[in-house]
Amino acid sequence: MSRPLAIGLAGLGTVGAGTLALLRANAELIAARAGRPLAVTAVAARDRARDRGLSLEGLRWYEDPAALAHDPDVEVVVEAIGGAEGPARATVEAALAAGKPVVTANKALLAVHGAELARAAEARGVPLAFEAAVAGGIPAIKALREGLAANRLSRVTGILNGTCNYILTVMREQGREFAEVLGEAQKLGYAEADPSFDVDGIDAAHKLAILAALAFGRPVDFSAVHVEGIRRISALDIRLADELGFRIKLLGLARSTAAGIETRVHPCMVPVAHPLARVDGVFNAVVAEGDFVGRVVLEGRGAGAGPTASAVVADLIDIARERHTPVWGAGLEALSPDPSVPMAERAGAYYLRLMVVDRPGVIADVTGALRDAGISLESMIQRGRAPGEAVPVVLTTHDATERAMRAALSRIEALETVLEPPALIRIETF
Repeated sequence: MSRPLAIGLAGLGTVGAGTLALLRANAELIAARAGRPLAVTAVAARDRARDRGLSLEGLRWYEDPAALAHDPDVEVVVEAIGGAEGPARATVEAALAAGKPVVTANKALLAVHGAELARAAEARGVPLAFEAAVAGGIPAIKALREGLAANRLSRVTGILNGTCNYILTVMREQGREFAEVLGEAQKLGYAEADPSFDVDGIDAAHKLAILAALAFGRPVDFSAVHVEGIRRISALDIRLADELGFRIKLLGLARSTAAGIETRVHPCMVPVAHPLARVDGVFNAVVAEGDFVGRVVLEGRGAGAGPTASAVVADLIDIARERHTPVWGAGLEALSPDPSVPMAERAGAYYLRLMVVDRPGVIADVTGALRDAGISLESMIQRGRAPGEAVPVVLTTHDATERAMRAALSRIEALETVLEPPALIRIETF
């Protein structure tokens, strides 16, 4: 068999240690599929003394991961540090400048700096692979970039953050509020001590920016993604969604329209019959729609040492086999200049929950604001009476633009009978 492919592993956290463990546990199978053994020969991490449950004996050790990229005996660099800046970016740039293939699980780095990194990789003619950057062990990148390459894709939608999906699932199943379930998720290790990256939608937005670039063959543009999280979703909203025939999910949505490309991350009302409505817990899912293939649904574990390492090693096998696909599916000169569509142009139905003072004329004032913005109602739910006290009122609308809905909301919020900011959730019927 050919000599081993020498791998430099930058980062020995969850992803890095998981990758090293997988390469050792399945070494014989991986060598057969790669056509040669894959061997980690050098590592970089901050704490040499930390027990990672793996022997690091015989491996060259670097304090500076960028220096690892310059090691003449390292043929491929795996970046498992994380973060859009700092050591992760420096390591990837150094490896590409040295003409070495790179495998990364770093969605933030690709979303923010993917255009210039792709340019550097193309200039040196080396792979920049990132299957592990989106949806963990689900082969979403290969599916869009290679498996569906013959299709004109119209839409890519996904549950891209397991923390949010877990929280929303438990809220629905147990009728509990967001803050309580978040605290439990932190104790179980499903959410970080600072959960903002996940629950505010940023993690999902990084992943969506990558998927949109691949799906529509255009440069990655994280700045164009509209981002909202799940902090304002209540147990009441989830219960009412069930009554209306929906499940609430944090989705990443990318869609090709006549005006350009929509990219947005926000909570959605998803019809219970749609495949995404049935994806629960920490699982992720990606749904792509192509002109010839139709709808393709991919589901699996979106994070964790094992699934992410599986994706990293899949990229390493491709590199060992010298399978090289352009970073964004086509050469940079062939990428599309399609513009981004602003969120104000989004068109669709809406769910609107208000807490109002129960007295005559309140509903007329609310519906008048919607009418004046050109928005028509599909349904209204008002349970019971409590004259002079606060009661919830739920409205669903027919299709309207985001711009019109925001104009109506500004008037509704100003009404003295509306006691708290309205809860607005977009309905996606696909």
